[in-house]
Amino acid sequence: MHATTTMSPRRVAGAYLQEIRSECLRYLRAPGFILPVTLFSTVFYLMFGVLLSPPGSDASRYLLASYTTFGVIGPGLFGFGASLAIEREGGLLTLKRALPMPPGAYLIGKMVMAMGMGMLVVVLLLVCGLTLGGVHLPPSRVLAMLATGALGVLPFCALGMFVGTLLKGQGAPGLLNLVYLPMAFLSGLWLPLRLLPRPLQAMAPVWPSYHLNQLTLAAVGVGRGALLPHVLALAAFAAVFLALATRRLRRVG
Repeated sequence: MHATTTMSPRRVAGAYLQEIRSECLRYLRAPGFILPVTLFSTVFYLMFGVLLSPPGSDASRYLLASYTTFGVIGPGLFGFGASLAIEREGGLLTLKRALPMPPGAYLIGKMVMAMGMGMLVVVLLLVCGLTLGGVHLPPSRVLAMLATGALGVLPFCALGMFVGTLLKGQGAPGLLNLVYLPMAFLSGLWLPLRLLPRPLQAMAPVWPSYHLNQLTLAAVGVGRGALLPHVLALAAFAAVFLALATRRLRRVG
């Protein structure tokens, strides 16, 4: 697609906005996607962070952070990766390439949709944590949680995008679940890392979810240590998988 060479900047911006709007509306009208992605981590937090933890306890605060990480991963992996695989198989991506639109609008639309879903997950968990969980967070920490949710989804968009270029539509969700659930467990999202065997603790930094969890823990005031290494690790992870996915899309479509 070379539409951007003949389109004015205003029309290019309009094309991006329309694609973003289209992606967001499409998923808002798909309860089979929206409900699991937004409510899965919220239900877990209500069970373990509210019902089974004393209000305002360190456990409730820790689980607010870890289930936020768990919830933010979903829109990137499934909203981006699984849908890309399905649309590639159905020919929608080929059709999009033939349309007079900027070449990156389709992927930018999906990325913004995933960021919006990530923020929605954070909002739901914050409402539960601040009201039912007895967690007290100043406005600055609430904003840090929202920013972490919006930006933290991006490395998982890149991973989902790469998986979406490897498999057909029906196979992508299964493989993504095989990545999603073990990665969450091995990153300390369900249990503190100190409760896992030492070899698994040593492997935790391999997973991007571990680094995102360190940022969410810091946002709620639980985490310790420098944050820049975790930010750089997530940026590197996103860059590597974005490059791999882009290369594959150019080769196989």
